[in-house]
Amino acid sequence: MPTYLDRILEGHRAAAALDTRPLAGLAEQAAAVPPARGFAAALRGEPGLSVIAEVKRRSPSKGPLAPDLDPAAVARDYQSGGAACLSVLTDVEWFAGSAQDLVAARAACRLPVLRKDFTVAPADVYDARIMGADAVLLIAAALSAAELSDLLALAGRLGMDSLVEVHDEDEAGVALDAGAELIGVNQRDLVTFEVDRARAARMAALLPDRVVRVAESGVGGPADAARLADAGFDAVLVGESVVTAADRAGAVRALRTPAGDRRSA
Repeated sequence: MPTYLDRILEGHRAAAALDTRPLAGLAEQAAAVPPARGFAAALRGEPGLSVIAEVKRRSPSKGPLAPDLDPAAVARDYQSGGAACLSVLTDVEWFAGSAQDLVAARAACRLPVLRKDFTVAPADVYDARIMGADAVLLIAAALSAAELSDLLALAGRLGMDSLVEVHDEDEAGVALDAGAELIGVNQRDLVTFEVDRARAARMAALLPDRVVRVAESGVGGPADAARLADAGFDAVLVGESVVTAADRAGAVRALRTPAGDRRSA
């Protein structure tokens, strides 16, 4: 049975197959961009639980969330609330995002920014750096083990971090074998699109101390964030609950746990 991810990836892989731009030209453009802000370093440097706050206009499951948002204003709100990093959706068809959203959000703040999209080819990684992204999302379920390893290495050569997203134990093993140091556990089921809020806690113990652990999806408020911090996560990636909040800075601030000793990464 096709999942929502299968349908999204079909379009992205078709677009990648039609992309005839020489990689050498993209590499030259990427090399001319100022150095990336350290995404993983920002998460490691935060006391307590770090928050990656997301600029998100819509979702496939919920529809429009904040279609008329101003990405620069949202980025400033998130920074004011104590977010360690930003995540910006750039997928157009399913999330109504754009590269322009990322450029505007990053220019408005000093935070490192993740390009949240469906990375399937080297050109996607180059494009992320060219638009100013400091990190890329690599979804283990969307890539072969060889693709994951190659794209992870390419991002590293360009000075970017990679958030490797996993959904189960097998994918976590593939991510670790590829050398991922920043792993996100997505609690959303790829078939049903339902959120399993126990998934991240079950998987936290599988990730070694060298990994920065990020919990994704199903973080509705401080109670969820506290539970994930107690399970051993270093950060949460939060979209819907903060982007739809009347007080976005306050919503981010409420997710942060009190400062405390963090394990070395």
